[in-house]
Amino acid sequence: MSVIIGFRRRDLLSLSALALLTPAAFAVDGARLYQEAAAQVNPVGGHQSKVALGTSIVKLTQAGVIDRHKLEAIYTQGGGDAQELTEILDKTSRRPILLTAQNARLYVNLLWPLGLANRMASNSASPVNGASLMNFASTGGWTLGREANGGAYFNKFPIVELTSQQEALVTKMAQGIFRPCCNNSTFFQDCNHGSALLGLLALGAAQGLSEAELYREALSFNSFWFPDHYAHIALYFKVVKGLDWSAVDARTALGTIYSSASGMQTIVLSELQKRGLVTRQKGTDCSA
Repeated sequence: MSVIIGFRRRDLLSLSALALLTPAAFAVDGARLYQEAAAQVNPVGGHQSKVALGTSIVKLTQAGVIDRHKLEAIYTQGGGDAQELTEILDKTSRRPILLTAQNARLYVNLLWPLGLANRMASNSASPVNGASLMNFASTGGWTLGREANGGAYFNKFPIVELTSQQEALVTKMAQGIFRPCCNNSTFFQDCNHGSALLGLLALGAAQGLSEAELYREALSFNSFWFPDHYAHIALYFKVVKGLDWSAVDARTALGTIYSSASGMQTIVLSELQKRGLVTRQKGTDCSA
């Protein structure tokens, strides 16, 4: 008699039911399964983070890394609340971030300059710190500061004060967390999402979050920044591994196997394709 360890009876029944479905049956039910996965990844009420912006955005604005007029212009053009942004730029925020589908893009633009400009000793070894510094999407693409090229701000200001232990944790985690727009780790912050997530990790570490909490925050923010990608990952874990999204280890999901562009293609989409479960994917570029 074979014994399966680590699964509850409900999980075994769920897996058995999935195993009985043919690829054609999966295709018919694919839209519903995808929507269920997407709802877990991006809940309607958003993600209630444990991380607050603190004084970081005020300091970035005072240092010119954020030009308030430029940021206010693009925010209000997109239908954002000008008063909300004014308070973020002018006042210390002790309230933890509530990340939603509606404000996800705003938090990319707030955390991006933080990850870019915040001084960490380990950034001296960053892959962007070289002859091409001014030419990355994260540096040359940051045009919402006073300088014409955001590369001028790289690793320049002590915005978030970290102990040596906290910086070591942030660096270690950043080296192992990937994003679906490329095959680079967060430590290789060559795009806006890489810089933004690095900024988030620094804030969270400085505010005392544990390693496990930081991984969960990183997965939640990545999921709102790349919703289609992570909905497919959640679907993969459900139908291939028999795991609900809430039970998936955040560190595993953020690693190169699942969160990198190549991992998505060779592992996740390959398995879902066999079951007729790949929906039409949206892009995973760095435009939002």
